[in-house]
Amino acid sequence: MFTHTDKKLYSCEVCGSTFSKKHNLKTHMFTHTGEKPHACEVCGTAYSQKSNLKIHMFTHTGEKPHSCQVCGTAFFRKFSLKEHMVTHTGEKPHSCQVCGTAFFRKFSLKEHMLTHTGEKPHSCEVCGSTFSQKSTLKTHMLTHTGEKPYSCEVCGSKFSQKHTLKTHVLTHTGAKPYSCEVCGSKFSQKGNLKSHMFTHTGEKPHSCEFCGSAFSIKSDLKTHMFIHTGEKRHSCQVCDKTFSRKSHLKTHMFTHTGEKKTSKMLRSNPWKTKL
Repeated sequence: MFTHTDKKLYSCEVCGSTFSKKHNLKTHMFTHTGEKPHACEVCGTAYSQKSNLKIHMFTHTGEKPHSCQVCGTAFFRKFSLKEHMVTHTGEKPHSCQVCGTAFFRKFSLKEHMLTHTGEKPHSCEVCGSTFSQKSTLKTHMLTHTGEKPYSCEVCGSKFSQKHTLKTHVLTHTGAKPYSCEVCGSKFSQKGNLKSHMFTHTGEKPHSCEFCGSAFSIKSDLKTHMFIHTGEKRHSCQVCDKTFSRKSHLKTHMFTHTGEKKTSKMLRSNPWKTKL
């Protein structure tokens, strides 16, 4: 059970892990047997380690014994406080050896490495789609359940992703936090600023796999693809005529309303000369 060195070591017969104290080996064995002898008297949740039960009890008492000396924020776990302190120090001790990106959590670095290896260990049980991060799989599952847990406090619109709600709220505030350093144009979404920058660089990273036409904005490529697929997803509710572009449907509606297209309308329609 133990080897004679400077210090007595207790060794696990299953995996070979060693411990300096016998009771630590005993606790470790629960990871192999699955035994959870420490149960919560309030809700019945069981743990293999007594220390985990002690931390769990804070969820019932509301006690948060680990407090930040900088801002006063309190935590159940000492480890959570340690992670929080990084928000004050800015320290990111875990660095990717491939691209140099740094993280303050070792787990975050581990997940990041999957972007280099291409490994996707998290699989959807419904459709089989695989993901490199567990959080991405969790978000993906909402497409199957239809759940939209994030709700706008202004208009009540619901979203499946928190960042989508955050972007949506900008439509109410009118805030445009992303600014172009070249011309000063402002945008509510970071992705829109990124696409805008191509107008300055002339870069067209989105190319058609059929004819090679290139576009600076991904949505323009998507619209272009209708030329090849023949898809016409914009339908007139009056006569059921279909169009590949929304702008074409808008122009078509004038034939029903009798409204005349002004020069201003024509200028606002970038597709007026294209079919």
